[in-house]
Amino acid sequence: MNYDYILVRYGEITLKAKNRKMFLNALERSIERAMEGYDVTIDVQRDRAYVQINDEPHEKIMEALENINGILSFSPVVKIKTDEESMLNTAVALGREFRHGETFKIEVKRVDKTYHLNTYDIQRLLGGYILENIEGISVDVKHPDHQLNVEVRPEAIYMYYEVRQGVGGLPTGTGGKSLLMLSGGIDSPVAGLEVMKKGVEIEAIHFHSPPYTSPEATNKVKKLVEIMSRRTGTDIKLHIVPFTKLQTTIYEWIPDNFSMTTTRRIMLTIAEELAHTINAQAVINGENLGQVASQTLQSMHAINAVTSFPVLRPLLTLDKNEIVEKARAYGTYETSILPYEDCCTIFKPKAPKTRPSLEKVEKFESKVDFRPLIAEALENVECFSAGEAEEKEAFAGLL
Repeated sequence: MNYDYILVRYGEITLKAKNRKMFLNALERSIERAMEGYDVTIDVQRDRAYVQINDEPHEKIMEALENINGILSFSPVVKIKTDEESMLNTAVALGREFRHGETFKIEVKRVDKTYHLNTYDIQRLLGGYILENIEGISVDVKHPDHQLNVEVRPEAIYMYYEVRQGVGGLPTGTGGKSLLMLSGGIDSPVAGLEVMKKGVEIEAIHFHSPPYTSPEATNKVKKLVEIMSRRTGTDIKLHIVPFTKLQTTIYEWIPDNFSMTTTRRIMLTIAEELAHTINAQAVINGENLGQVASQTLQSMHAINAVTSFPVLRPLLTLDKNEIVEKARAYGTYETSILPYEDCCTIFKPKAPKTRPSLEKVEKFESKVDFRPLIAEALENVECFSAGEAEEKEAFAGLL
């Protein structure tokens, strides 16, 4: 079937009133980025958008739309004249895409109330014509396999039956900026992508401790950033923090069972400093309540005491299998499970405190001044850009 347009339906944008224009402009920019290299025309309207695909393959266009935050669903659409013959011919052409034994119904939306046929007339006309010309399919108005949609508008009639789900949420860039603490495991990439669904732009921070952590572990995190960037059509920056001196000092001065708490406290302190530098309004992590010792309520209380900065935990109450399913859907799972350990797993204590006392933690930390080491780590942060990496890779391919 040759389609003319992709009809785009909005997610939470429909709840906006006076500031809806700002969200629509952001969505239009996102669609434009996703459509780079395609000959299309984008028409963003108040209640929906149309992507005129010209001679481009509609499947490729829809694949590009699937990952855009702010799009609830979309459909390949045929635009026809407002006469009965065009409706009948198009209805049969679409019906021929149904499989033998499948059922359908006709759903009509008459935006143009002056059209000479009413809803029932159109349903009866098209349904009867399809049954006369296509064998092996039947009507089921309650539980059909396909719903053939007919939208009668003043300028044209639009017909379609396929509806694909999008990401939903809000367009990227409309919800401020946050800094994602990206470990390289399953949880943190999912946490970042979940927050991005609400329109939040993110940058990421990763702590590495060479020579205890390998270059492969850092490359794994870079790969996750590339996947996340492609998924969202953005260029996510990754800030890589050298953590070796801090981590060895922690394990020299802090009792083993409290070392993970102090490690997380210093990581959060550094993340907050960097967040201020990049004008982020919050920090994101992949913590899941009770999953490990540092993610009990008591541990979170002790760790969070170093900051008054907002810390977003979108995965807090999910079951692990739910997080894994999200990681698979986002395309980060296979990379996340690569067996390269980060600094938290390399230096994992034998019996970490699950209910660390804040007073004891602060007492142990008071024996050493971590501030110069934190300042040194921040001075030596390396920055990686997924977009720059792709440009280098493309350029290398030309040599």
